[in-house]
Amino acid sequence: MLIKNFDALNKTPQRKICLDLIESALLSIQPENIIQKNISLKESILTIQNKTFDLKNFDRIFLIGFGKGSADISKKIETLLKDRLTDGYVIDTTKEEFSKIKFTLGTHPLPSQENFDFTHNVISKFSNLTGKDLVLVVISGGGSAMLVHPHNITLDEKIKVDNALLKSGADIIEINIVRQHLSDVKGGGLAQILYPSTVISLIFSDVPGNDISYVASGPTVKDHTTVSDAINIIKKYNLEKELNLSYEAFAENPKEDKYFEKVKNIIVLSNLTALQAMKEKAKELGINAAIFTDRFQGEAKLAGKKLINKAPNNQILLVGGETTVKVLNQNGKGGRNQELVLGALQYIDNDTTIASFATDGWDNTEAAGAIGDFLTIQKAKEQNLDPGSFLQENNSFYFFEKTGDGIITGRLPSNVSDLMIVLKK
Repeated sequence: MLIKNFDALNKTPQRKICLDLIESALLSIQPENIIQKNISLKESILTIQNKTFDLKNFDRIFLIGFGKGSADISKKIETLLKDRLTDGYVIDTTKEEFSKIKFTLGTHPLPSQENFDFTHNVISKFSNLTGKDLVLVVISGGGSAMLVHPHNITLDEKIKVDNALLKSGADIIEINIVRQHLSDVKGGGLAQILYPSTVISLIFSDVPGNDISYVASGPTVKDHTTVSDAINIIKKYNLEKELNLSYEAFAENPKEDKYFEKVKNIIVLSNLTALQAMKEKAKELGINAAIFTDRFQGEAKLAGKKLINKAPNNQILLVGGETTVKVLNQNGKGGRNQELVLGALQYIDNDTTIASFATDGWDNTEAAGAIGDFLTIQKAKEQNLDPGSFLQENNSFYFFEKTGDGIITGRLPSNVSDLMIVLKK
């Protein structure tokens, strides 16, 4: 059971249904299931989905992995390739033991010296590859923070930029456009470094809509945005004075086709996998469920109301995506999933249950998300807790800690953005 407090949360038939669906979603995206379904090696033929690669055509095979969950996937690929793997470098927030691959314990959501040192080492090690080299790149959510090499600003300045953007209310695509143009490795920068080798990027998408340009800021994807786009986003959120970046801080990313001709970008996993697993589980339970969208966005505290309004009676609404939080209280504790449920409580009636959770088990806190219904409201009243006050203070974690409605899984080795469930009986 991946939900550690399943039994404690399981207080109504509606909660049981939601928890069963969450469990099925999380199980569907765990690395052992993903590798088995998507990647195989028979003699010298490596098959990834419907694409095949003959490893006899390469003198050396390398692996680079970055992002939340990349270590577990990379470990399984290392085991699959065995002696065929020449060398590798992986960074993740969860430690893993490897035979050949060098591992770095990184940080997220903000970059750090450890993340920078890892990236600098990757650049140094892979700047002189040949056309007879193959590089497997495991890319997952959180990779933007972990693969970090600022173009013309200091690491401290880069951390300041990321921190400001994360608190501004900018969505993930806007944030990553800015990141792309402050970096030597994003927006196709890594593809340029790895040229002229053959590159196979295994992408575990955490971006609504699965635009691979923005998963980990698209390190092996040709970028079609410009420095002007990045600067306009900074202006949009009134961050010019706070960040004080000169034009020289930004870089135009590589646009030449030659850097991308031998790059295969393959989406191995997205939140559609988890959404489909929930839909199938609901069918198994004899309940009608509909996938509303896999690219839901919006401000977290308002998003719950929108989803409740969209959900028909006697049906489960399944949603994937990523909301944003505008941070008003720097000392508040919580994440966008908990804030979404907290903001929805005032619109919940006795027949509605809502849940929202991060698929990597970490909603900016030790809770993966939260579940809310009439029991949550009842417990809040008994303790004289005002949901509105907690919402105003960005203190969703403390609210659900007091009501006992936080979803606890611990960190999980896969990340496909967030998932939401609305059940109306």
